[in-house]
Amino acid sequence: MAVTAAYWAFMLTDGALRMLVLLHFHTLGFSPVQLAYLFVLYEIAGMVTNLSAGWIAARFGLTSTLYAGLGLQVVALVALTQLDPNWQIATSVAFVMLVQGLSGVAKDLAKMASKSAVKLLAPKDGDGLFRWVAVLTGSKNAVKGLGFLLGAALLALAGFTWATLGMAIILGLILIAVLIAMPAGLPTGRKGAKFSEVFSKSRNINWLSAARVVLFGARDVWFVVGIPVYFYAVLSDGTEDGNRAAFFLIGSFMAIWIICYGAIQAAAPRILRAPSRSEAELIAAARRWAGMLAVVPAVLTGAVLVAAGPALWLTVTLVIGLLVFGALFAVNSALHSYLILAFSKDERVTMDVGFYYMANAGGRLLGTVLSGLTYQLGGVAACLGTAAVMIALSALAAGRLSSAPSDPEKVAA
Repeated sequence: MAVTAAYWAFMLTDGALRMLVLLHFHTLGFSPVQLAYLFVLYEIAGMVTNLSAGWIAARFGLTSTLYAGLGLQVVALVALTQLDPNWQIATSVAFVMLVQGLSGVAKDLAKMASKSAVKLLAPKDGDGLFRWVAVLTGSKNAVKGLGFLLGAALLALAGFTWATLGMAIILGLILIAVLIAMPAGLPTGRKGAKFSEVFSKSRNINWLSAARVVLFGARDVWFVVGIPVYFYAVLSDGTEDGNRAAFFLIGSFMAIWIICYGAIQAAAPRILRAPSRSEAELIAAARRWAGMLAVVPAVLTGAVLVAAGPALWLTVTLVIGLLVFGALFAVNSALHSYLILAFSKDERVTMDVGFYYMANAGGRLLGTVLSGLTYQLGGVAACLGTAAVMIALSALAAGRLSSAPSDPEKVAA
């Protein structure tokens, strides 16, 4: 409960910050590619952090890693309040990229510590591990969805500076409370932990990580820039009131998408009938669910091409289609999150989880870059078409997973 509360607080500010930055800089005239650049260092930092966070947690302990994540996020939020609107665009982009990079480090320290704690604390019998992984991941994403709505609302009502400062103060108070209230019981670290242990020798973990790269890249290729900018173009008339209304509507959609995504993640063990199915059956399900997911962006791409421009029926179709995408994506994501912990051994769980979430961050980085690039080159159709191809690749990688014990000396290519 203590770990989850701390993680919830972090993800609320993380979701709000992403929406604040995206919408604030879009109104300042940033292009889709420039908007994507704002998040590039965030994702690069996530890759580097996840690769090293497993070792950090193994060396210094899970609670210390969680505290470091919360503390760095407070620093990042305070730093953003120093942004000067009179700076040139290049200076503003560089500054926000650096601060977002720090926020990326913070997020992945907190995430790795929280997910590893579940492996160690969850019941070992039945579907206990899958159930608790789904609860933590699903609730986290629901909270992050509320963060999207909070960010859009704060931007419209309080402005960028006061919104980030307020979140920094609240998260700082929560960090103090967690420092005081966190009970003992999580691993405190071991001095002999070697950084080289981070790289997995498990064939299943390597293929699952590859599947995760393209799965999350497929989400972010439309989620980060493409769809928010498209909706802004459709919903705003360019006036201050029109911008404010567009902020609320975009924030509401992104919040609903993430909240529904989180709710379905939490329900994934029931959807997949996990208590009555073996690990081998759940491994086989990973490819089938990825195949079903790939159909959705492919159909939406066709709808955008047929419309040949913004239209009410297209906007409604995109909203419905992306909600369906979110439902199927949630099951895929929850299944991956369970499998990584199932494949990991207790003694190296932080290493394997860190390696896996490095792949997750790599996918987000790939999707973030492609989101701005594909939208600028081909609009929403290019974003969604790229997503369909990437999910198909994820299904192929998931098909290489095996229920047989893997040779620890064989590393998947």
